[in-house]
Amino acid sequence: MRRLFMVAMVALLLGVPVPVLRAQDDAMKVQKLDLKLRHKQERTALKLRKKYWQESLQGQPLPKSERLRIKHQMQREERELRERQKDELQDFKDRQRWAKEAEKQL
Repeated sequence: MRRLFMVAMVALLLGVPVPVLRAQDDAMKVQKLDLKLRHKQERTALKLRKKYWQESLQGQPLPKSERLRIKHQMQREERELRERQKDELQDFKDRQRWAKEAEKQL
């Protein structure tokens, strides 16, 4: 009876953290997929906006300086989007690393 109790306790101690860790890993995977999906949608929206800008500029008698200003504005937005998405992904990786370190300490 005592042996059965000890085996049950060891199994309980070893078995409980495994599902918890798997749940955390699954949650991180879902968060990463959500982040990547959102980034893809933002890039697609920016590409569409750029396409619409180019279409709206065609056939309009705008000075070259105005066209260049619009072009540079679009490039600036693309660069800012890239940098922001890169920062968000790095922040996510940092949170993931901190979570793994916290798991190891437990």
